[in-house]
Amino acid sequence: MSDYRIVAAGDSAIFVEFEERIDPGVNARTIAFADAIQAANLAGVRDVVPSYRSTAIYFDPLRTDSAALMTCVEREAVRPAPTLAAAAVPVRIPVCYGGDLGPDLPGVAAFAKAGEQDVVRWHADVTYRVFMLGFVPGFAYLGTVDDRIAMPRRSTPRLRVPSGSVGIGGIQTGVYPAGTPGGWQLIGRTPVKPFDPARDPPFLMKAGDAVQFYPIERREYDEWQ
Repeated sequence: MSDYRIVAAGDSAIFVEFEERIDPGVNARTIAFADAIQAANLAGVRDVVPSYRSTAIYFDPLRTDSAALMTCVEREAVRPAPTLAAAAVPVRIPVCYGGDLGPDLPGVAAFAKAGEQDVVRWHADVTYRVFMLGFVPGFAYLGTVDDRIAMPRRSTPRLRVPSGSVGIGGIQTGVYPAGTPGGWQLIGRTPVKPFDPARDPPFLMKAGDAVQFYPIERREYDEWQ
């Protein structure tokens, strides 16, 4: 019995699904599979997009050899999962926690039955994995947060979350790269842009990266800005 599933999504895309859980090993396998499909450079394949535990493959049905695509998919999907290895240089992101930049920090502290500085320490002490990018360009889903601060999303999302806001949504954390609606608990803000089309590369983070947050004072945040 195979431990993956191929799901058709119309006539120009398929999804290859692995184990249904948020897990670094499953995610590493998903990303390795996506990289292998991309590297195969099959004619007609337009895009390969990995997520937590599945990969979407978009293709032109008029240019793609479906048999060759499926052969490649079935070959790469059964490869052993790669050994997890820490990123050589984690992406380090400065964060000014609390105050008007992190309005939900007191609520997360109450949820954790701890002080605000405890929340800051627990959030910044973890090296996170970029499981996937999505939602808007540059939004990286990072995990997993310390159980003590894994507060659920807000029951009513905000209509606009400021760019650079750092939030917690259950076991995930992330940085809003643009002013968008959002329901995560906002605990701080970074002056660093997760997505900048004028930068090369435009994305600060990619799937599989390691990320570390570190606290800065408001003065440093304002100077950076």
